[in-house]
Amino acid sequence: MFDSLFNALPVALQFGSVVSLFVGTLVGILIGALPGLNPVMAIALMLPLTYGFDPVIALGLVAGIYNGSMYGGAIPAILLKIPGTPAAIATTFDGYPMTRNGQGGLALKTACWSSAIGGIISAIALMTLAPLLAQVTLAFGPTEYFWVAVFGLVSIAVLVGSDISKGMLSALLGVIIGLVGVDTISGAERYTFDSLYLSGGFDLIIVLIGLYAIPPVLEMAEKSNATYYDAGSFKVDASGNALGLIRQHWRTWTRSSLIGVSVGILPGAGGNLAALLSYNEAKRKSTNPESFGTGNPVGVAAAESGNSADNASAMIPSLTLGIPGNLVAALVLGALMIHGLQPGPQLFTKSPDVVFGFMWQMLFTAMLLLLLGGMVATRLFAQVLRMPTALLVPTTLVLMAVGVYTVKGNMTDLYVMLAFGLLGYLLHRLAFPLAPVVLGVLLGPMAEQNLRLAMLISQDNWGSLFTRPISQGIIALLLMVLFTQAWKILKKGRQN
Repeated sequence: MFDSLFNALPVALQFGSVVSLFVGTLVGILIGALPGLNPVMAIALMLPLTYGFDPVIALGLVAGIYNGSMYGGAIPAILLKIPGTPAAIATTFDGYPMTRNGQGGLALKTACWSSAIGGIISAIALMTLAPLLAQVTLAFGPTEYFWVAVFGLVSIAVLVGSDISKGMLSALLGVIIGLVGVDTISGAERYTFDSLYLSGGFDLIIVLIGLYAIPPVLEMAEKSNATYYDAGSFKVDASGNALGLIRQHWRTWTRSSLIGVSVGILPGAGGNLAALLSYNEAKRKSTNPESFGTGNPVGVAAAESGNSADNASAMIPSLTLGIPGNLVAALVLGALMIHGLQPGPQLFTKSPDVVFGFMWQMLFTAMLLLLLGGMVATRLFAQVLRMPTALLVPTTLVLMAVGVYTVKGNMTDLYVMLAFGLLGYLLHRLAFPLAPVVLGVLLGPMAEQNLRLAMLISQDNWGSLFTRPISQGIIALLLMVLFTQAWKILKKGRQN
């Protein structure tokens, strides 16, 4: 295995491959930084154009766009509180407060380094642990996926925000939104009100932009007469003290990257769940958890290293088993098949240069973030802070509208985006956390479908949910989160 890995290194370093890595990473940063655009859209549009390319060059573009967009999504999340990608939701929690505190440059630098480290660790995991970790994924059935979804929902609901009841209600609202559409098991329509549009459910991009992008824009419009950004205090230093960042965050990077790798090998979990779990774990381990949400750099480091560590590890079940770990991994499988390559175990024996070359490309594009993300993107996109609010508000709204419209070319999507924007603005005003809503949209259907599959397999034996060893381990983690949070509440009540 390792002989094939090192034999593929010259293939990944050929001129065409290197050019594709640079181009893909820059395009990825740009795509991630523009609200409404996402790597799935960019890669889907790019794939037909690579039909005549060498597979290594095509996959180099995919690797660059993928890793670049993960960091790119942090730029508007930090500067504008608008996550450029779903995985950047957790980055807004502390990244934006750092900008408001005059530490936007430090936040971007921390995000850049964290994304690079997470991507590097994830690529190493892909290179060395793919066969072993893929076997663990094979052991997961509907019961395990149900508990993974429940764990993600409960942990974010109780750990985000100061009011657990509001967090749980937000998660419940997200689950209800996620259930709109046609039931994939029975085929029955739910909450569609005989609407053809609603029968397909709500698009995640539209929900995300509406809930997370429009409320801060409305707040900007409200404060248009005030000095909203302190541009003079914002300085971008692309060099900085790298050793200082390493000393401060290496524990967080290691822990969050391991979480991201673990989440990445679970098909469908996604970088957003990895980022949120990493953020929650960093907050739980912190000696000063109250500082999270007010501009703590550790929160940015945890979220960005966690979501980037999901990238390459999501390719483990994709390349070895042909099971895509996420939407981008599914497009990678499509890219392989476009070039006549069949994903699965035989790919490692029939086309080792391609598959192992792609692993090197995932590693190199993560490293390129330190150069392109630190020196180019940071200096370019930080200038958005110097835009007057009167220009920034309509520009942001236009970008959001264009991004949403290009997904399907449907005007109804714009109206739905505005509706979710007003909902998000109202929830924010009422101090309801928005992250559980989005995670509910993602994980609610996953929990429901796998619960029903588990019941079908066990013939409605509810005890089967608690008998499998992996399920018991996930349940133990869930109880630990609940008991820890309950203990903190009791301790705080006694002190008061």
